Amino acid sequence: MRKEIIREWDFELYFKPDCPYCLKVLNFFRDNDIIKYPSYNTEDASTGYENQDKLAKIGGKVQVPCMVIDGLAMYESDDIIAYAKENFLEKAKENKAKREEKLN
Repeated sequence: MRKEIIREWDFELYFKPDCPYCLKVLNFFRDNDIIKYPSYNTEDASTGYENQDKLAKIGGKVQVPCMVIDGLAMYESDDIIAYAKENFLEKAKENKAKREEKLN
């Protein structure tokens, strides 16, 4: 039986590995323990048409980086990072502290 993956964060992040703006967002998320890429929250928009089709359906364009939250698309790297700082950073710090506590 397959184990169901439980998402810690309620978003999807679409990116392309060669996009500097995507790397800016991915690095911020990784450095702040929001995600470890690749993770189940990230989708490489350069591999196959399936993810590109999802992007076009969600926001009407195939632009990355794109973070999808509650069915709404956010495209600009600075906007994505600002949203993450406001909404994810505190919980990420708490989660990191809990993991470190378990190790000790």
